[in-house]
Amino acid sequence: MCGIVGYVGVKQAAPILLSGLMRLEYRGYDSAGIAVRNDSAEHIEVVKAKGRLKNLMDMTDSGRAVAGCCGIGHTRWATHGEPSVLNAHPHFSEEKRVVAVHNGIIENYQEIAETLKKKGYVVKSQTDTEVAVLLLDSYYAENAKKGMNSCERALDAITHLMNRVRGSYALGILFGDQPGVIYAARKDSPLIIGQCTAEERGNLIASDVPAVLGLTRNIIYMENYEIARLTQDEIHLYNMDGEEIEKPVVSIQWDETAAEKDGYEHFMMKEIHEQPRAVRDTLSPRIKEDEQGEYIDLSELPWKQEDFAELSRVVIVGCGSAYHVGCAARYVIESLAAIPCEVDLASEFRYRSPIMDEQSLVIIISQSGETADSLAALRLCRERGVKTLAIVNVVGSSIAREADAVIYTWAGPEIAVATTKAFSTQLIVVYLLAIKLAAAKGRIDRSREAELAREMLSLPEKMERVLSDKERVQWFANKMSVCKDVFFVGRGMDYAISMEGSLKLKEISYIHSEAYAAGELKHGTISLIEDGVLVVGIATQPDLFEKVMSNMVEVRSRGAYLFGLTTYGQYAIEDIVNFTVYVPRTEKLFSTSLAIIPLQLLAYYISCAKGLDVDKPRNLAKSVTVE
Repeated sequence: MCGIVGYVGVKQAAPILLSGLMRLEYRGYDSAGIAVRNDSAEHIEVVKAKGRLKNLMDMTDSGRAVAGCCGIGHTRWATHGEPSVLNAHPHFSEEKRVVAVHNGIIENYQEIAETLKKKGYVVKSQTDTEVAVLLLDSYYAENAKKGMNSCERALDAITHLMNRVRGSYALGILFGDQPGVIYAARKDSPLIIGQCTAEERGNLIASDVPAVLGLTRNIIYMENYEIARLTQDEIHLYNMDGEEIEKPVVSIQWDETAAEKDGYEHFMMKEIHEQPRAVRDTLSPRIKEDEQGEYIDLSELPWKQEDFAELSRVVIVGCGSAYHVGCAARYVIESLAAIPCEVDLASEFRYRSPIMDEQSLVIIISQSGETADSLAALRLCRERGVKTLAIVNVVGSSIAREADAVIYTWAGPEIAVATTKAFSTQLIVVYLLAIKLAAAKGRIDRSREAELAREMLSLPEKMERVLSDKERVQWFANKMSVCKDVFFVGRGMDYAISMEGSLKLKEISYIHSEAYAAGELKHGTISLIEDGVLVVGIATQPDLFEKVMSNMVEVRSRGAYLFGLTTYGQYAIEDIVNFTVYVPRTEKLFSTSLAIIPLQLLAYYISCAKGLDVDKPRNLAKSVTVE
């Protein structure tokens, strides 16, 4: 949620800030603002606007009207206080002695506000961020009386702030008496530093990599309780004791063109089409071949074959689409490896006192690697000494760094709020893990492992075949865009994919949508079926096809309009449903990878038909970094 960009260098800052914020629009926001310091001026200029970034760009002539080579910018997602210019970031103290932007939540802000009022401070907005800024101002003012230099004053004030506040934060800070300097600090909210080349003479901060790709691909990932001080030529990092620390510079392999639409109308459609490539990239380094055929190579993990063999249970934790990946993974892992597998919503995991032991493996799935609830679940597992494995897309993210082991999905940047290619690559990783576990447990031999590996390698081509039929889905979506209620039903793995299809539809079309295990329809839900209600029936599992068809007949008799999704060859479905989409046959445990694509397309085209903002749906953010 929210976006932060900061720049200090030899170029004009405001256009860079606005460009970076545009690349972070996918994170979700309802207002935006920038603060720029002109070296020749005595003050910091702050410009804020409610609504989309275009409003701020119009006010500033795309940044050209705000002079200065040092500044910070922010897109705000309202948590404390309504969306408004007053509540928008940056916030500042009197005479702009301290100006800051903030991602996260200050949990004890009311307590701090009461203390500040006693000192004569006036809180003008409804935000927790302004309270943090005023607290920082009070510490900075106190330090001025102690004979510290400006850097020492700032570092000490920021450290005191970090010790005092409770909650999560990523902070970008300007001090009025320190031109050409940006400070940054973080705890439980992502923040990176972009290091420009010596020729460029400039440095940046941001809440995510795409914001800085226009100027650099050299990134430093800030850890919790670290503070940074940036000038146009230098980057200094400090711990909470004020000691300077060294951090590695990571080179990002994808460039800024990966975050462009590349001719597609929306990022979501581009990313739907990128799924075959993303799956190939995720598979290719992990399927090897020897004289016995293909095999799964997860040598990137620190565990040996016997470590996998000793596992007695797998627990998968995730939020939203990542949770749905876990639901599909449960069927694959239990079927192939015969290991009990539990799936938990990360937001609930800590509250049921989960029972785990040293033979358990907890898998945390997160696209961003910064999901607050998933990160909290990971830390609970680590406190209890349980092995943890992260499946994430963002290199160097918090979950990736803190887990015992990580498998990266090579999906590349995903900009649309509704996940598509990240979901598909997460599925691929859990397939690989399931096969690895099954082999370690002796549940499959090398022949079966090779067979499964070859079938996985064929998935990208089959995904491309599904995409080639997208116009039929578009025709149906245009017809059904007036729907008010939609139900997705399936059995087994098809139930898992029903949940993801339903989520996609409600995320971007705002149509009420629910997913049910098909056998549960008669236990209450069927009372909601009436004339014209759309029911999407998913039946890719051969052994469950007839049972799902029976459920479809049942809802059809009550007036439902039926969309059927199955594999080629199951043509009996056309006698039952009103519209059918077929996907190529594959190993039934991998069918989810193909079946999800028509459901993504259905949601996308319905949203387009309704004239909605596909990439930035209302009330949603790409990365949920607060609980």
